[in-house]
Amino acid sequence: MSRRVVLVVPEAPAPDVIAAVNERGIGKSGIRLGILDNAKSNADYLLSFIVEGVKAVLPVASVVSFKKPNASVPASSQVLDRLAQEADCVVSAMGD
Repeated sequence: MSRRVVLVVPEAPAPDVIAAVNERGIGKSGIRLGILDNAKSNADYLLSFIVEGVKAVLPVASVVSFKKPNASVPASSQVLDRLAQEADCVVSAMGD
């Protein structure tokens, strides 16, 4: 079964769409979902809700989750590298 996922980029103006160089397919065991919590209040609740929603419509093989030390700093290169290696797609969210 083929499913379409729509990504929304919250930037204005929206960047031009760039074709993916290396498309990652969903294996028989499911997607490897990455989660990046930006440490804002309630982001963990929103991300939990998103994970459960994804699991309800797609097979999920694994979930790897990281939390930034605080919202005002970028994620470390080590965290970003791990997400790139261990996840097929990554969801990050803000709360408040």
